[in-house]
Amino acid sequence: MKNMVDVDVILDDRYPDPKITIQTKARTEQVENIIQAIESAAENEFPLIPGILNDKVELVSQRDIIRVYTEKRKIIIQTGDGSLFSNKTLMGIEDMLNPKRFFRISQSEIINLYKVRSFEFSIAGTIGVELEDGTRTWVARSRVKAIKVMIKGEKQ
Repeated sequence: MKNMVDVDVILDDRYPDPKITIQTKARTEQVENIIQAIESAAENEFPLIPGILNDKVELVSQRDIIRVYTEKRKIIIQTGDGSLFSNKTLMGIEDMLNPKRFFRISQSEIINLYKVRSFEFSIAGTIGVELEDGTRTWVARSRVKAIKVMIKGEKQ
C-alpha cells in the first residue's frame, strides 16, 4: 500500500506538549498535507495573524512568521515571502502569538525561535541573533538574562 502512513505514538514524561517528527525520503504533497493538518489542529489555539499587503488583508500562519518588529512607528510582520504591515500594536500581536514559538528580544522586536539559525554570545555580554533568512539582530540588554534562561536553562 503505497500511500499508507506509519504512525507511532510514544508516551514520554519529558514532553508535556506533543512533539511531532516526520521521517520520509522526500517532502511530497502527502507530507505537506500531513503538516497542514497538524498545524490546523494546533492553530485552533493560536490564530492566523492579519497583515496588510497592497491594501489587502492577508492572514499569515504563525509558522511562516520570522519576526515582528517596529520600524519608523510601523509594525512589520516579516515572513520568508516578504513583509506585511499591521494595524495592531506589537503587544497586540504578541498576545496572539504562541509563547512557546515566539520570544520578545527587545521593546520593538519579537522573533520566531523556530526560525533562528544561531545565537552569538559575546564576551561583552550581548547576544546576536541570526535568523534563517540571513537577518541579523540583537537581544536587548534587558532581555539577555531571560534569553539565556530560555536557551541554556541557566538560572537567573
